[in-house]
Amino acid sequence: MYAAEAEYLAAGGPGRASFAPLAPFFAPDVALHQAEALPYGGVWRGHAGMQRFFLAMSATWERFDLSDQQFLSDTGQLVVLTQVRARARATGRELEFPILQTISVENDRITEVRPFYWDTAAIAAACAPDRPAH
Repeated sequence: MYAAEAEYLAAGGPGRASFAPLAPFFAPDVALHQAEALPYGGVWRGHAGMQRFFLAMSATWERFDLSDQQFLSDTGQLVVLTQVRARARATGRELEFPILQTISVENDRITEVRPFYWDTAAIAAACAPDRPAH
């Protein structure tokens, strides 16, 4: 899924590339739970919700590079720790931060994702032109 996501974003991402290569990785009723304090906070449901989420992410971030991924648990509920380097589209501010995700999988498809950001306030501040970054 991470490789398909990288290809999708490299091909232009939301509005430019087809979501079709990502769709097989997600259950039709997938739920992505983002912290409310984030610019793209809320619960995103189904394939249409995932497409809207990627639109919101691309509107927020000019760059969102995932690196140094560690699969802390790859049986049962997956747990993935990822280091991120990102640049906010609205401000040009750059951040480096970790994300810890829990990912539920049924029948080889992702049914639920819960990302945990250590400092949602720093992310919100970096993305808001009128707020100072931490």
